[in-house]
Amino acid sequence: MTAQPARLERIGPETDSVVDVSPFKPPLVRAVFRDVTPMHVSRSATWAAASVTRTVLTEVITAARRAAAAEARKKLIPRDLLSAIDRNVELEVGGKWYDHSPTFKGLNGVVYDAEGVIVPPRKRSRTRRPSGVAGAHRFEAGVRQLLRNQGVTAVPAMVRDLDGIASVFLTDLARDAAMVVREGGVTRFGTVTLVTSDEPDPSPSPSPSPSLQDSLRALSTRRGDARTIGGDDVLAATTIQLFGDIRQQALAEARGATQSYSSTQLIAGPPVEEEVVDRPPVREIDRRG
Repeated sequence: MTAQPARLERIGPETDSVVDVSPFKPPLVRAVFRDVTPMHVSRSATWAAASVTRTVLTEVITAARRAAAAEARKKLIPRDLLSAIDRNVELEVGGKWYDHSPTFKGLNGVVYDAEGVIVPPRKRSRTRRPSGVAGAHRFEAGVRQLLRNQGVTAVPAMVRDLDGIASVFLTDLARDAAMVVREGGVTRFGTVTLVTSDEPDPSPSPSPSPSLQDSLRALSTRRGDARTIGGDDVLAATTIQLFGDIRQQALAEARGATQSYSSTQLIAGPPVEEEVVDRPPVREIDRRG
C-alpha cells in the first residue's frame, strides 16, 4: 500500500495542541467572559486569559505547598492558603471570594457604605454584577490538574477556595478587559508600596525596567475593533489586576501562549485574520419584491 502523507489539521478553538496553555479550557473561559460582557472574544484573548489564570493559580498553589511542606504535609489545607497570602501579598487575588469563604471569616476587616454604616458580610457578597462566586465549581477540574502537576492533593475546603479564587479572578480579568476596550486603553496607572503604620515614609521605589515600561506604554493605547476583546486587551487587564513579580510573569507567559497559538495557526493553514468566537450569525434579508 502507498503510504498516505501526513495531513496537517487546522487548529480550532477547542484544541490543546497549540501550546500547553492552561487546564482552564477555552469554552470555560469564554463562558466567564459571556457572564460579564456582550462583546465578542477573540481566540487570542481566550488563550491569554486562560494563561494568566493558570499562572496566578500555580503561584498560589506553589506558595501553599511550601507552607504545607514546612509541616511535612503533602495535602493542602485552608491554613496553607492563608499562610501563602500572608507571606506574599501579590497572591491576594480574587478578593470577592473572601467574603464568601469560611476560610477568610473574620479576616476581611470592616466595610462601610457611603453613609458610614457597616455593611454586613452577607449583604456585602450579594451583588447584581457577576462576581464569579456562583460559577466557582466550573474550575474544579482545572484546579485539581494544577495540584497534580505539583504532586500534592488538597482537602475539599481548600479545593473549593482555589476554585473560587480562580473563578473570581478570571471574572474580574474579563470585566477589566471589557473596560479597556470601552476606554480605548489603560487610563489609570499607579504604584503600590507596602509599609506598616509605625514605619517612616518609604524612599521612592526604583523605576520599572525599560522593557516593562515599554510594555505598559504599548498597552496604554488600544488599537483594534471596538466590539472585540483581543489578546492585548487581556494583557492590559492583567496590568490592572496584578502587580509585582507575578504580573511580569503572567504577562510573559500569556504572550508566549498567544504567540505559540498564532504560529501554529500559520503552520496549520494559510494566513488568515484572527477569528472571533461567539459572534452571532448574521441573518440575510431578501428585500426583493
